[in-house]
Amino acid sequence: MKKENITYIWMGKIEKLTIKILSGGSDTNIEFKDLLKLLLHLGFNLRVNGSHHILWKNGIEEIINIQANGSKAKPYQVKQIREIMIKYKIIVNGI
Repeated sequence: MKKENITYIWMGKIEKLTIKILSGGSDTNIEFKDLLKLLLHLGFNLRVNGSHHILWKNGIEEIINIQANGSKAKPYQVKQIREIMIKYKIIVNGI
């Protein structure tokens, strides 16, 4: 087994989700509740207005507005979050 694979086995759910989002290959397969947990873990503030989950963070210009599509996150919203993570170099535990 390669070293990278061993490292991946020992990663937590947040780190694995971050890699999945940043890779861009699974935008249609991200659980909404997991995406929300990630954003809260990254220090975003949350306000819920009906089905809209509105998140913001000091130092980030964009306001994130996400809604569930069944149990999944909407793919275009995952893409927006990826773009924000890249633009502001938001990382999780050194990833």
